[in-house]
Order: sequence, then C-alpha cells, then structure tokens
Amino acid sequence: MLDKTAIDWSQRASELDIESRAFIDGRFTDALSGETRPSFNPANGEKIADVACCGAEDADLAVQGARSAFEDGRWSRMAPMERKMVLVRWAELIESHLEELALLETLDVGKPISDTTAVDVPSAARTIRWSGEAIDKVYDEISPTPHDTLALIQRLPLGVVTAIVPWNFPLSTTAWKLAPALATGNSVVLKPASSTPLSALFIAKLAAEAGLPEGVLQVLPGPGGSMGKHLALHMDIDGLTFTGSTPVGQLLMQYSGQSNLKRTFLELGGKSPNIVFADANLDKAAAMAAVAVFYNGGQTCTAGTRLIVEASIQDEFIEKVIAHAQRWMPGDPLDPDTRMGPMIDRGQHETVAGYVKVGCDEGAEMAFGGGRVLQDTGGFYHEPTIFRGVNNQMQIAQEEIFGPVLSVMSFKNAEEAVRIANDSIFGLAGAVWSNNINTAHKVAAAVRVGTMGINNYFGGDITVPFGGFKQSGNGRDKSMHAFDDYTELKTTWIELD
Repeated sequence: MLDKTAIDWSQRASELDIESRAFIDGRFTDALSGETRPSFNPANGEKIADVACCGAEDADLAVQGARSAFEDGRWSRMAPMERKMVLVRWAELIESHLEELALLETLDVGKPISDTTAVDVPSAARTIRWSGEAIDKVYDEISPTPHDTLALIQRLPLGVVTAIVPWNFPLSTTAWKLAPALATGNSVVLKPASSTPLSALFIAKLAAEAGLPEGVLQVLPGPGGSMGKHLALHMDIDGLTFTGSTPVGQLLMQYSGQSNLKRTFLELGGKSPNIVFADANLDKAAAMAAVAVFYNGGQTCTAGTRLIVEASIQDEFIEKVIAHAQRWMPGDPLDPDTRMGPMIDRGQHETVAGYVKVGCDEGAEMAFGGGRVLQDTGGFYHEPTIFRGVNNQMQIAQEEIFGPVLSVMSFKNAEEAVRIANDSIFGLAGAVWSNNINTAHKVAAAVRVGTMGINNYFGGDITVPFGGFKQSGNGRDKSMHAFDDYTELKTTWIELD
C-alpha cells in the first residue's frame, strides 16, 4: 500500500462495489418507502452513491428483529467463548478487506488515505478483536454473606441497544460502540451518520460472514434528526450510546426521560486545552500542537484547539507551530502524501469560515492561514488557521468550531494556566508539556477532563477508557469500563436450609 500513488488509489476506488442499502435481519434491503439520499465525496463534491433513506417504519422493523434475536438467545445466551470467536473472525475479515474499507472511509469522509489505511481500519479491527478476547475473562461475583446464604452478582446484557455514531470517525467510533455492546450479548441497532454510512454497511456484511446471527446487528442509514429522535423515544430500546455534538446529546437525554428511561451514554463536544510551559521540549510540543488541532482537519472532538502557552516563550513557540502548520496544507485525500483533507461538507466549510471571521471581528490577530483553498476542485478545503492574542472569553476560544482553527492564549503561572483550561463548559481532553515532574503532574491532576496527556497529545489505546467531564458527556468508550455501559447488575440472594 505504501507504494501506491494517487492515480492507483483513484483507479482502485473506481472499481469498488458500493453497498448502499439498509441491513435489516441479516440481509440488505431498500428502505420501505423506496427513498434514497445521495452520499457525496467532500474532496470534489461528486456523488458516490444513492443510499437508502430509512424512516420510522424501517426503524420499528429493525428494533423488532433485534428484540426477537435478543429474546430467543441466539446471541445473548451464546457462550462467551463462542461470541469471542465470532468477534475475532470479524476483526480478521476487516483486516483482510483493509483497502476497500480505507477507500470507503476516504471517499465518504475526506480522510487522507494514509490515515484510513494506517489508523482508522486497523484501530477498528483492534477494538473488535480486543473486546472479543476480553469477554470470556469477565467473571461474576459472590458477595461475602453469612454462611447460610449465597449471593450471586451477575453482569447481564441490557437488551436492545441503539448506537448513533458521528461522521468524523465513522468506522473507528462504530467499532467502539459495537464491540463491547455485542461482546456482552446485546442486539444493536446502528444509526450511522447520514453523510457517512458506507463503512458501517460494509462491516455489517463482514459481521454476517463471521457468524453473527441474523437480527443481532441492524444498520439503518437515514436522517439524523428524525431517525435519531424516533430511536431515542422508542419504548423497546433498552440503551442508547451516542457520539456527537453537545446540543444533540442534551436532546437525547430528554428523549430518554420522555420515554422509558433507557440507559443513555454520551460522548460529546470538546474545546481541549493544550498547555505548554517554558521548560518543555518546545520542538516536540510545537509539532504535536499542530497535530492536535489539524489532524482530521480539526474535525475531532478531542482537538487541542486552545493552545495555552507560557508568556515568556509565546512568540517563539507560535513561530514553531506556524512552521509545522505549513506542512498541513490540505490536498487530495487519495494522495498518500496528503496530511489534511477537506471539511465534511459545504455546511461545515461555511461554519469554519464563519468562525474565522468572528475571530477577526473579536480582535484576535491572524497569525497564519485563514482562507478557503482548492475551490476549483469542487471540494471543501480550508487552510490551517492560527489566531494569537486570543482571550478565553472570545467565541473562538469557547465554542467548538470543528475545523482547523487554533486559538493561542498566554499565561504567567501554573495557577492561571489551570484556570484558563477549566474555564469551559467542556471537559473531554487536554495536555500539559513540561519537563518538571511536579508541574506536569499537578497541572494534569487539576485540569478537569476525561483524558489528559503529559508530554503527549492523543495518547491512549483500547486498554484505557475514553470519555469526558461536564458537557463533554458521560459513560466511557474503550477498555473494560465500556462493558459497564452495556450491562445490568443483577443480584440473586439464596437462603440455605
């Protein structure tokens, strides 16, 4: 794969057989209405496929099938060791179809092919394999009761779970949801983002090939607002997991309360602080500051969009970051040399441009970039953008832009750095850079986020939990802690004669 050119990948993409129908009860099917919705390539604006546009009737059919599968035990009562083997086979099939999945993700999302082949597809396979391998190592408990009693504590599947996943990391986030939910014996109704459903449909086919019984996994492409609301209000769904924006997450929590109090877990927005002290390795910190905000075009909930730099080194450090930003100019995502692709669609492109104007109007100084580029391609490309002279009350410092826009602020001491970092409705991720172990640990402990890096950004793997504080959500993806979200605790108390 490393020796393929953009022309090679384009040719390979033209040969793809794209599945665009819903996956219900083990087979691909059109929406009951016959309605479709086009899926567009954000790199050039061209149509990729006409995708089934499911409605409430399709959702009810899928939930009914998922409920039947759960109740008859074809998966929920299958031995954990057997469920493990299905998930492991599924991971192996994903790996064997790496190129097709990587291309679907690149065409659908605009991610660089170098990322989808090296990061997105391999991480999805790792997540599914790890969760499968873990499930037959989970033991129930016996509590310390008196000698004439026996108390069993079991962890049982929730039942039917709805997973609503975002467009920015559709494959890897889908794996984060499906792997623990299926490993613990649930049936899942998956609602991919309406703009990026193709990889979800592809892996559903692979799951069936791996031996996942019919009805255990349903995939419903369709409009996010109406379909998401219908599923969140559905009285026969026991749990809901969602990754997306904070306003939508708030609505989903309300729908849970208005319906059957379904267990609802949310991974939401972020405005993550990246704190740099003067005694840090500035070259490494600057390189990673660029990665933190420009990776995936800034369309990342954990993006380090607030760069908080010790005042004494601010000017020097900004110049270092600018030097790295120049290497993140966007380009054709099918070119292996491209590091940053387009925004997902015209709407997001306009949003980013709007925030750039707001930053200028608020009095921030444009230090780099700021413009739209490659407009002749028909794609939605935006330059890496750096603002300096930002204060934490500005919109560009407080609101999630979801684009390649960095706001740089300064601090005089650790206490001020922590105050700025915590002055946010969000609490998803962050980092601190310092070679002083006391400073690094104290600041990392004081910043209220779910994941904090010390002298790194985007640290972590499948073995550690991921999720946020405050309005960045609740619940956790990844690690054994994710299994808690998809299971109920049941106590059985036995009195002995």
